[in-house]
Amino acid sequence: MKLAAFLFWSVLGWMGASAPLFGQTVEFTQVQVLTNQELRLVLNAPLNQHYRLETSVDLASWVPLVTARAGTLNEHIDSAAPFRPTRYYRAVQLAETNGLTGDHFPTGAGDVVVHPVNHAGLVLGWNGLVIYNDPSDGSYQGMPKADLVLLSHTHGDHFNAATLGAVSKAETRVIAPQAVFNSLSASFRARASVLTNGGVTEVLGVRVEAVPAYNANHPRGTGNGYVVTLGGRRFYFSGDTGNTPEMRALTGIDAAFLCMNQPFTMTVSDATNAVWAFRPAVVYPYHYRDQSGSQANAAAFKQRLGLAPGVEVRLRRWY
Repeated sequence: MKLAAFLFWSVLGWMGASAPLFGQTVEFTQVQVLTNQELRLVLNAPLNQHYRLETSVDLASWVPLVTARAGTLNEHIDSAAPFRPTRYYRAVQLAETNGLTGDHFPTGAGDVVVHPVNHAGLVLGWNGLVIYNDPSDGSYQGMPKADLVLLSHTHGDHFNAATLGAVSKAETRVIAPQAVFNSLSASFRARASVLTNGGVTEVLGVRVEAVPAYNANHPRGTGNGYVVTLGGRRFYFSGDTGNTPEMRALTGIDAAFLCMNQPFTMTVSDATNAVWAFRPAVVYPYHYRDQSGSQANAAAFKQRLGLAPGVEVRLRRWY
């Protein structure tokens, strides 16, 4: 990899530096402090190249924030900035051009990379493993094939047999509740594990806990949320659920993905109250398009939650 650009940010302002790269210039062209004290960073980089944005507090150790593919506008909102008043940034060009892009969560055994796809579908990469959550709608073209697939329940926006087949390879493992298992083909049932509410299993060295996911539209016992532990980091995927006692009792969650499309799952108020209860370090609103097609729930959730609970809210493009 080759160094692209440096940026220093503090409450006093920002300074940037760029470096020539194969006859082109890579630089931070804009830093904007938003009204909630988050930072909007705009990077000028060669098209169709992969780069990684990293941060540091001392210029000695660097923590990856995100890996992205350079386009016409390379913009990143650093939603952690309000919690860290002084930090350095750098952008690094990567040699590979087909690696998994997304947010980074460092662990002692390598970074977990989180790649949102669509609605409730996302891909995690960690330590050579690729994990899919609820692949259904959206495009998975160009994504690496799954080693493990988590399926929350039978509804078509979470489970699609054709999509499952397209993202899988011969040895792909599946974890699902009984109702989904019953809908799998014989080939997938042979390599699937049924996990009931409250159950725990380990597959491919990954610990997976099934959290009850239920509300008026989803009977209790038919669907799972999941807590997945990777390198000591705990990731929670809510599935379709209400603001349940089981979710509110979760502890030590590093990143939570919360549904909020009323009337089918949580309202913005439900999701906000849940976060106040279990305090994940980072929360992603997902599954937030309502019946009218509006995507306003995510912005309303972030505004309502604010910075008070010390939770970083990350908005990503799911639609």
